[in-house]
Amino acid sequence: MKFLHISDLHLGKRVNEFSMTEDQRYILSQIHSIAECEAVDAVIISGDIYDKPVPSAEAVQIFDQFLTALADCKKRVFLISGNHDSAERIAFGAQLMSGRGVYVSPVYDGLIKPVTLTDEYGELSVYLLPFIRPAAVRRIVEKEAEQGQEQHLPESYQEAVEFVINRMQVDREKRNILAVHQFVTGARRCESEEIVVGGLDNVDMEVFDAFDYVALGHIHSPQFIGRETVRYSGTPLKYSFSEAEQEKSVTIVECREKGQTQVYTVPLHPLRDLRVIKGTYLELTARSFYQDMNTEDYIKVILTDEEDIPDGIQKLRIIYPNLMQLSYDNSRTRQDRTIAAVEAVERKSELELFEEFYQLQNNQPMSTEQKTYFTHLLEGIRSLPL
Repeated sequence: MKFLHISDLHLGKRVNEFSMTEDQRYILSQIHSIAECEAVDAVIISGDIYDKPVPSAEAVQIFDQFLTALADCKKRVFLISGNHDSAERIAFGAQLMSGRGVYVSPVYDGLIKPVTLTDEYGELSVYLLPFIRPAAVRRIVEKEAEQGQEQHLPESYQEAVEFVINRMQVDREKRNILAVHQFVTGARRCESEEIVVGGLDNVDMEVFDAFDYVALGHIHSPQFIGRETVRYSGTPLKYSFSEAEQEKSVTIVECREKGQTQVYTVPLHPLRDLRVIKGTYLELTARSFYQDMNTEDYIKVILTDEEDIPDGIQKLRIIYPNLMQLSYDNSRTRQDRTIAAVEAVERKSELELFEEFYQLQNNQPMSTEQKTYFTHLLEGIRSLPL
């Protein structure tokens, strides 16, 4: 059984106010071609289908065309909702779509049933776990407690995911695949990802020990955690300049007999790359510098001139029409700590920022109980329907 694993499409996304729609349509067409060339049996999409819970009509249309193309060439599709998605909207029409081999994670209701496939090696179960927040699991536990089933209330992401997976009652004698959208401890983040409560959204990889392959979503950099078969496929496109040096890819997973799972990647080639160029204004505008490059790429320019170039961004866009950012690296900016301070604030979680505010107001740090209360309050806000 052969699978193609992707995640974090973020359809409808804008990067530095540039629409990525054309680029996303192009890369999904390329992924479809890879699925056919690699002769995969199924495609796994591990969450963050859209960039917003209420996606644009154009984003929905792009995804509809992608799913239809896969279904038309007899590829099964397994997809889950991520933290950027509305689980209810993603799950709409799930029963109808399953008739064409498109399986969608339902809104979590306390029970996750696998989709069972069969090949020459026997049965293979695919479990679809949508993005899980502790608040959602606590609601299930509290509802069951009202019916006399007393259980421990999950307080953290770790406990919530453990609770959900333990309930799956996975048969370890058979082959099992899990599609999941969580932050696994040890994963490398990049700037295009949403930072939640610092450290509290972590899930240890040991919770996935029952699965032969774990198709992870949520982190935008392709990587494996602990073992090759616990893997983030990463985004199919670069969504921040911190990803400029990455090679984006899809992950191919071949499940043979139990314990024999082969994983490899196939590179993706975008319509327009996203990269950083650096030099003086005269160097970057010299024909000898740019004549052999694709000037249509998404560009961040770092000028090393000591003096600012008047109307520099508009002048540079004559050569680099998709210039997204312009900054300076010179003696003045190297002494300026203000920008660094702002960036440091932007990278901090809600909890870290609130802790600093509390310390300033009360001249003492928050207690563990206060941190826990704040975390639960924030999770309650995040779980409210939009």
